[in-house]
Amino acid sequence: MADETPITTPPPADQPPFAVVESESPSLAEKLESKEDPLPPAPLPEVTESAKEEEAPLELPHESPPEVKAKSEEEVLVVGSVQAKEGEEPKIRKPIPQSLVSFKEESNLVADLSDSERKTLQELKQLVQEALNTRQFTSPKQEVKETKDKPAPKTEEDTAGSESETKPLHEPKIEENPVKEAEEVAKETSQLAISPEEVSIWGVPLLKDDRSDVILLKFLRARDFKVRDAFVMLRNTIQWRKKFGIDALVDEDLGDDLEKVVFMHGYDREGHPVCYNVFGEFQNKELYQKTFLDEEKRTKFLRWRIQFLERSIRKLDFSPGGVCTIFQVNDLKNSPGPVKSELRLATKQALQLLQDNYPEFVVKQVFVNAPWWYLAFYTLISPFMTQRTKSKFVFASPAKSAETLFKYISAEHVPIQYGGLSVDYCECNPEFTIADPVVDVTIKPGTKKTVEIIIYEKCTIVWELRVVGWEVSYSAEFVPDSQDAYTLIIQKATKMAPTDEPVLLHRFKVGELGKILLTIDNPTSKKKRLLYRFKVEPSY
Repeated sequence: MADETPITTPPPADQPPFAVVESESPSLAEKLESKEDPLPPAPLPEVTESAKEEEAPLELPHESPPEVKAKSEEEVLVVGSVQAKEGEEPKIRKPIPQSLVSFKEESNLVADLSDSERKTLQELKQLVQEALNTRQFTSPKQEVKETKDKPAPKTEEDTAGSESETKPLHEPKIEENPVKEAEEVAKETSQLAISPEEVSIWGVPLLKDDRSDVILLKFLRARDFKVRDAFVMLRNTIQWRKKFGIDALVDEDLGDDLEKVVFMHGYDREGHPVCYNVFGEFQNKELYQKTFLDEEKRTKFLRWRIQFLERSIRKLDFSPGGVCTIFQVNDLKNSPGPVKSELRLATKQALQLLQDNYPEFVVKQVFVNAPWWYLAFYTLISPFMTQRTKSKFVFASPAKSAETLFKYISAEHVPIQYGGLSVDYCECNPEFTIADPVVDVTIKPGTKKTVEIIIYEKCTIVWELRVVGWEVSYSAEFVPDSQDAYTLIIQKATKMAPTDEPVLLHRFKVGELGKILLTIDNPTSKKKRLLYRFKVEPSY
C-alpha cells in the first residue's frame, strides 16, 4: 500500500503562509507486534515497512501555538496545538493538574480568609498600630526602660510598711504648679498621638494600604496564626533589618563573583519568578576559598546572599492578588556536600537568618540532580516535618531532573543546561526569547516523529529544536510542491549523542512553495522528549 499523503489546499487570504503536520512512523518490530495481536482494538490498514501513519495538517498562526484543522477520516482529539487519535495520549503535553504544580497557595485576599483568620489579622494590626504609636519597632530600648522604671505593684502590707517607714513627721512644704505640669503631660501625649513612627519592610509601609495585609499574613502563617508569636517575629525582623543595615546593603556593590552560583531566570507556570542555586560551582577551589576561607569572607558571602534576596523580593507584587513568592531550584550536581565544614557553617548561618526574617517567601523547593545520599538524608528527616512543609519539597535524580522541571516550568523558561530552550537574550542568540512558545512532543520508543512545516509563500524560516538526552537520529529536508523540483537536504540523518550540542538552530530561505520535514528517529526503548519552535521572516 502506498504512503498516505495529507491533502492540502491553498489557504484563504487571511491564512498564515505555513502549516504544521506531525506524523509518527512505527518501527518494524512494532508493526509485526501489532499484526500478531489477536484482539486488536480496531481494524488496522495494511502497511509495509515504508508506510507512514499521517496526521492532518495543523494550521499555525505566526506568533501563537498551531491550531488544528483535522480532515482525516479517523476520529481525532484536538488538544491545544497538536492532535491525537482517540484513546491515545495527545502529542502535546497535557496541562499539569493544579495539585502537581504546587501545594495550594493560600489566598491573600481578606475576603477569602476564614473568620478566625480575619480576626487574628485584625488583632495583629492592632498590635502593630500600638507598636507604631509607642515607637517599639525602632526604639526597643526605650520600651524596656519605661518598663524597668515603672514600679511594680505592691501589696497592702508593703504599702503600709513603706508609708510608715518613709513618711516624715513634718512634711516639707513644696511649691507646685499643677496647671503647668498638666500642660506638659498633655503636650507629650499629643506629640506621641500625632507622630507615630513610620516603618517599611521590603518597600511596603506598614498599615498604609492592603499590601501591608499580605506582609502580616506571611508572619501569621509562619507562626500558625498565633498573634503574639507573629508580632514578636515581625518586631524582631524589623529590628534585625535595622541592625544589619538592609536598606544600605541593597545599594552596595559586592561584586559579581557569585553570579553563576545564584541567579534568577524565567517564571514557572503560575508566574512565580524562578531562582536557581548551583552548588556545584563551589567545586572551583579558588572560588570556594575566596568565599568561605575565613569568618570575614563568610560574612561577606552572607551579606551578598541577603542582598540578592532583598533585590529579588522588592520586584514581587505584594498586592493581595499578586505574586509574592519565589520558586526555587537547587542544583546538587557536583555539590561539595557536608564534608566541607566552611560551606556547612555558612549555609547554617544563612538558613537561620532566612527562617527568622523571611517567612513564606518560597512557594516550592525543587532539588535536581540529587545524589543518593541526599535522598537518604531527606528520608530520615521527613517524618519530623509538617505536611505543609513537606508539600513544598520535590527531589529529582539526575535522570529525572529535566522531566521534573517541565512539570512546573514550561520549556521556553527552562535554561538550556537543565533541558529547556531558554538562554539569556544577547547578540549571540537574537533569534528566540522566553516570549516564543515551545512545542513539547513525546516520541514513543522505536518510532519516528516527523514534523512538517508547510510553506505557502516565499519566506525565511528559522527553527531550533532539541531532544532531551538525544540518543536519536535527526534529519531535515525541504520538499518542493513542484513535481519537477528536487528535494533539498538541509540536515542529513545524523546520530545525536548525549554529549552533542544540546540545541540545534537552523535558518532556511524558501524560494518556492513546499514543506520542510523535521524527522526524529528514536531507536531506543525509552520515551524521548522533542522540543521545538520556529518563526517565519517574510522575504522582501
